[in-house]
Amino acid sequence: MDEFKACNLDYFPENILIDVLSYLSVRELVRAGRVCKKWKRLVKDQRLWRTVDLTAWKGVTSRILWVLLRQYLGCGLRCLRLRGLLLSARGGTFLSESWLKALSTKCPRLSKLYLLHADLRGLPNCQILPLTLRVLELRGCELPRGFFSQSLPISPAHPNDRAEATSSVGSSQQGRGQKRKGSVSPSGTCIERLVLNNVPSFTDQHLQSLTSWEKLSHLELRDTFRVTANGLRSCAAKDGVSGVEGISRLKFLEIGITGRQGYQLQMASLGLGAGWLGLEELSLGGKEVGPGLLCASRLRDLKRLCLWACTLSELQIVRSCRMLRGLRQLEFLDVIFQPRQSPPVEDEEGGGGEQQDGEEGASAGTDSLDDNMDVNDPFPSLRRSLAVLLPSCTLAFTNCSVQMNAD
Repeated sequence: MDEFKACNLDYFPENILIDVLSYLSVRELVRAGRVCKKWKRLVKDQRLWRTVDLTAWKGVTSRILWVLLRQYLGCGLRCLRLRGLLLSARGGTFLSESWLKALSTKCPRLSKLYLLHADLRGLPNCQILPLTLRVLELRGCELPRGFFSQSLPISPAHPNDRAEATSSVGSSQQGRGQKRKGSVSPSGTCIERLVLNNVPSFTDQHLQSLTSWEKLSHLELRDTFRVTANGLRSCAAKDGVSGVEGISRLKFLEIGITGRQGYQLQMASLGLGAGWLGLEELSLGGKEVGPGLLCASRLRDLKRLCLWACTLSELQIVRSCRMLRGLRQLEFLDVIFQPRQSPPVEDEEGGGGEQQDGEEGASAGTDSLDDNMDVNDPFPSLRRSLAVLLPSCTLAFTNCSVQMNAD
């Protein structure tokens, strides 16, 4: 027993201690680094700073960001999540150009950036973001008018990077940088996935600026109320005089309006009626499901369709899927299915209910017993109908329900 009483954390290997510290939040890690010199050295291990989430740390200011960047963040950082001061009563500048430039220099492997409630109107454009970013997610942020534009001059750090990339003699890291720069679009951004969630300042002008992003393949527009059908139509990939114009590399597109009421419904998904070359996956949600289903047949390369947070009827789905012969996966997420509406019939000798079931059975092509079980459950009949229309399509129902009649 005396031996166990003498044991302390110094008996554990450093790898074990790092695994234990990995369960702490960023704020707790900073506090743990003040215990002793050994813990301070362990806390600065880059294995603990691969994914940094500061959204739960309320009151993060620009001063705290500078302290974290100078003392803890480094080459191990892969994903960074920040909460801005847009909804804070304190206000003030949160992200500055100097901090973003320092982040690009000290964290060369940062690939994902998530910003929540951040005011970006003090930044000139997105070119000051790290060039290594592959994923950019903005939620509840405010954007300047030309944030996604690539027409402004490149920052002073970028010409040096290009000089290193074109150098014929250098280290292996410079060689990899040259290869990466060779694949960088002329706009200077390598972002492949852009997520916009509840960004009211995002307009058709911002969407038009994305046509210069040659690497963009995944775009999510949720509660972007100012995007119109004309704006989406003008950015769709289509054949032009000099080749494919618009957002030509886009493979996944999500459009959904499920937020606050009172906004004018733009029906931006109607812009898909002009077609979109190369678009393989489409996700529609909320008020954009109905207009989007009307135009989905114009997407000749569509392979996967996801419908979420909406109310649909079996007839509406079947009519829309008749023209989607190339569909390989159809997914329903948080969808409320309306019961099948049967035409009213007159009661004849007390057999009105059986006659109604018989008519439903005739419309579905099955016997009356199966339809009697499916009167208030459209899932089986919907599966049978889609199996005939789309024999090669896989169906998936997640958290779906059936709306029951008041009768």
